[in-house]
Amino acid sequence: MNELFQQLVNGLSLGAIYALIALGYTMVYGVLRFINFAHGDLFMVGAFAGLYFHKWLKPAVAGWPDWGVALIILSSAMLMGAVLGIIIERLAYKPLRGRPKLTVLITAIGVSLLLEYLGQLGFGAAPRGFPTLLEARTLSLAGVRISSIQVTVVVATLLLLVGLRFIVMKTRMGLAMRALSLNPTAAALMGVNTSAVISFTFGLGSALAAAAGVFYASLYQAIDPFMGVLPGMKAFVAAVLGGIGILSGAALGGILLGIVETLVVGYSGVLGIPPGYRDAVAFVILILILLFKPSGLLGKSQREKV
Repeated sequence: MNELFQQLVNGLSLGAIYALIALGYTMVYGVLRFINFAHGDLFMVGAFAGLYFHKWLKPAVAGWPDWGVALIILSSAMLMGAVLGIIIERLAYKPLRGRPKLTVLITAIGVSLLLEYLGQLGFGAAPRGFPTLLEARTLSLAGVRISSIQVTVVVATLLLLVGLRFIVMKTRMGLAMRALSLNPTAAALMGVNTSAVISFTFGLGSALAAAAGVFYASLYQAIDPFMGVLPGMKAFVAAVLGGIGILSGAALGGILLGIVETLVVGYSGVLGIPPGYRDAVAFVILILILLFKPSGLLGKSQREKV
C-alpha cells in the first residue's frame, strides 16, 4: 500500500502539470475549434523564462524569502508566456481565421517547429540545469515520502484552476469567451470584440503553459529546447480524455494521465510493461478514447446535421 500511495503522490504532481497545459488546448479549442500544436513549446518557453528571470532578478531580490522570489519568477514567466501567445495569435493565426482548419493546423505545426529551433539557436541544444526556487524538504507520512516541491506544485495548480474558473464564469471577458464558443456569429452581432477575446484566450492559455513549464523544471531540474514536445502531446491526450472544450475535463484528464503514467513505471514488473513504454501508454489511451468515447469522460455526444 505504501508503494501504491507513493506512486499516487508522484502521479498527482505530474498530472497537475499536464492539467495546466491541457487547459490551454481546451480553451483555444472551445473558442476557435482548432488545436494549437505550438502550445507545448510555450511550456518550454516558460521554463527558460523562469531560468533567465531567476538569473536577472536574483541580485535585486537578494535577502527576500524563497516563496517571494519564486512567486515573482513564476509571475514573470507567466507574463512572458502570455505576451508570446498573443503575438503568435496575431501574427500566425489571425490572418487565417477564414481559412480551412487544415491550413491553421499546418501553421500551428510550423509555429511549433519554429519555436523549437529558435530555442535551440538561442538557448543551445544541450540540457540546462534549473535553479532551486524553493528549498526542498521531504515529509514522510506512513512511509510515503512527499516533497515540499510536489505539494507546492499541486497547491499552486489548484489556485490557478480556481482563478481560471473565476475568470471564465464570473467576469465579462469570461462571458464573452463562453458566448464566442457557443455562437461566434451571434456574439459578434451582439457587439463582442472577437479579436480581443481570442487574443485574451491565447494569452491566458499560454500563461498557464508557462507556469506548467516552471513547475516541471522545478520538479525535474533540467530543461532543453525540445522539452515541450512530449508533455505537450500528452496534455493534448489529457484534454481529449477529459473532454476537449471542457475545463474540468482537461483538469481531470491531466490528473488521470499523470497517475496512470507513474503507475505504469512503478508496477512495470507486475504489468509486464517496460518502464520505457510510459510515453506510449498516453497514446494507447488516446486510441481507446477515440474508439469508445470520442467525446471524452465529461463530454456529451452531439449530433451534427450534414
